This record gives sequence, C-alpha cells and structure tokens, in this order.
Amino acid sequence: MSAGFEEFTRAATRGATRGAPELPKLDQIAVLGGGADARLLAALCLAEGAEVTLFSAYGAERSLLAQSSGISLRGEGPVGTYQVDRDGPSVRTTAELDAAVSGAQVIFLTGPIHKQRTYAMVLADHLSDGQVLVLAPGRSLGAVETAWLLRIGGCVADVTLVEVQGLPYWFRSEGAGLTLSQAAPMAAATLPRGRDEVLQALSTYLPNLQKVESVLASGFNDLSAAVEIPALILGGTALGTGGPNVPMGGVPLEHNQTFASLIGPDQKEVIRGLADERRRIAAAFGVRKLPDTEHWVSVFAGSERGSGARPIPDQQGSRSMMRDGVLGSLVPLVSAGELAGIPSPLTSSLITMSDRILGADIAAAGRRLETIGISAGDVDQARRIFDTIVTGAS
Repeated sequence: MSAGFEEFTRAATRGATRGAPELPKLDQIAVLGGGADARLLAALCLAEGAEVTLFSAYGAERSLLAQSSGISLRGEGPVGTYQVDRDGPSVRTTAELDAAVSGAQVIFLTGPIHKQRTYAMVLADHLSDGQVLVLAPGRSLGAVETAWLLRIGGCVADVTLVEVQGLPYWFRSEGAGLTLSQAAPMAAATLPRGRDEVLQALSTYLPNLQKVESVLASGFNDLSAAVEIPALILGGTALGTGGPNVPMGGVPLEHNQTFASLIGPDQKEVIRGLADERRRIAAAFGVRKLPDTEHWVSVFAGSERGSGARPIPDQQGSRSMMRDGVLGSLVPLVSAGELAGIPSPLTSSLITMSDRILGADIAAAGRRLETIGISAGDVDQARRIFDTIVTGAS
C-alpha cells in the first residue's frame, strides 16, 4: 500500500474507535444521477421528510422530470407522487455538482460503475468532515475503490463511505414513474468499520440494510453478477428454465415473467459453482460467514412471482448489468483469487464470455486489487492492508 493511501485512510478514519455516539439525523440528502435508481432514492428520502437535491449533468434526465407530474411510485413501498421543483416538499434538481453536495449530510452515488468512479474523482475537493457517501449497489470493493479515488483527487476530509449491495426495492421504470416490489435484506458496511450509527440512521431510507463486519465482508457477500449473468445469457433449449412449464406455442403470463423465472436447475448449477469459488477466495481473506447458495439466489433474483419479484430487464438494461457485473463483481474476485493462489476458472470463463457478448475487453477496466491501492505480495500482506484500511490503524 502506498504511503499516500495509508495517509488517506488514517485521515478518513479519524474517530473510527469513538464510543457510542449519538444517532445522527441525516436529513439533508444529495442524489447524484438522474436515472431510475436515483429517482427512486430521491423519492424514498423525500417520503421520509428529508430535504433532497438531485444532481444530473444530462438535460434529458432533467427534462424527463420537468415534464412529468413528479416521481410516481406504484406497487409496494411508499406509493404516491413526489413533486419535483415545486413549492412545498419537493425534490430539487440542479446541474451544479458543488451546489448539490454543499451542506448535504448524505450523498448517494448512483448509476453504473463508471459514473460512480467519476463522481468520486470530482467530489474529492468538494467534501467536508462528517459527510456520508453511499454506494448502492457498491458491488465488490466499491467503497475501497472510492476511497482510493478520493485520495487520488486530494480528499482529506473525515467522511464515511457506505457500501450496500442493493436498493430496498426492485423496480420497473415507466417514464419518470416506478413500479416497486420489495427486495431482500442487503449486506452493508461502513468504511471505516464500526460507524454503526450511520447505518442505523440510513435505515430510515434504506430499511433493508443488513450490517456485516466490514466492507471486505460486504464485498464478498456480493453474488449479484454470478446470479444475474447466467440468468441473462444461459438460455435456449439445452438448458431448463425456472417458473411454470409453458406448453409449446404458449406464452408465459406476464406475472410469471420475472427474473427468478430465468433461473432453472441448470443455471442454478452454474451459480452454485460460482458461489463456491467466491466462498473459497473469501475464506482466504478471513471472510467465512457467507450465505448458502439458495439464499444468495433468492436475494439477487427476487421472488419467482408476486411480492418481491424482480422484473426482467430489456436488452440495454441487461448489457449494462453485465458490464457492471464484470467490472465490479467478477474481476475483483478473480484478482483476489490470484493473490491468494486460488483459481476461479468458472468466474474467469464468465468474464470471457461476457466480454465477447459485449464486444469489448470490459475486464481490463475492472476493479483489481493493485489498481485500488492494495499492492501486496501475498494474501497475508493483503489482509493486513485491508485491516489498516477498514479500521484506520497505523
């Protein structure tokens, strides 16, 4: 680990061992991004009485909100229409990043990984002590990468990073509106470790947070890509699928067309192999309390039908999901396995297949330990470096 990164982690973790602080009131919220996930977070926070500012650099995203009657939530959750740029309680929009984050207690970094990376870089000299940055989903080592990028950008503020592996609801986007279904509890942790009061305060907006020991543990809890990519690409007559059997020539009922219905016994066998590779590598880094595969699948695929069902994304959404899965979930695992001397052939094959489908070497831009400040010669040294990062120890 470079001296610069070690200096940053000490600065970013001042007070990491403080005892029993009061629960903070986090009601000044900035949401960076104007996509469906950003709109959902903005509406959830406004529903709980927070003051919310949504930043988007894209005119099309702001126009969508301006031309709508607000952010409409249907289905499960806090249904209703949440006003945008109106008098009274309302989501305020801006194209000025500094205006969005100035005075914000919580800053949500939304969108695909390349946008989260950009936000981390440009935020570095706009942050102040006490602010909370939330990545949802953070995927594997998202908080560690963000800490590294903040350091590169010159940040020395005492901030708390939160890595959570999913949002409270699955959603289907229709214009500015969203139809919601309840998601399962998602692993979450803070960097530095031990700032549990932040997670408790955030649970007002993210009620499905499930605290784990550290961002290393939350990263290894991320089986998202190992569930999503096989479900999206491994179909056809050679493999069975989940859900009810449909007679030849028939069409599945709409309420049976869910993400979980894409996963049959054959896809699940692939997922099981991917999960086993993740468990072996996690154990080498001291993370052993991981879910069984069936539970993992239910977390990231959602229910097969009814409440908690996850919609099937369109082709554009599927490709974006694959891209982020390779960058933020699969490549970090392979990188960690290489350092630990543990092969992950199934995960590596899934990366190669995804790269071929997407038509680009996506893996080259993935999170690797050596590119996010974890320069180690062996797994024991890497574990010591992680301990330094997550605890602020010198």
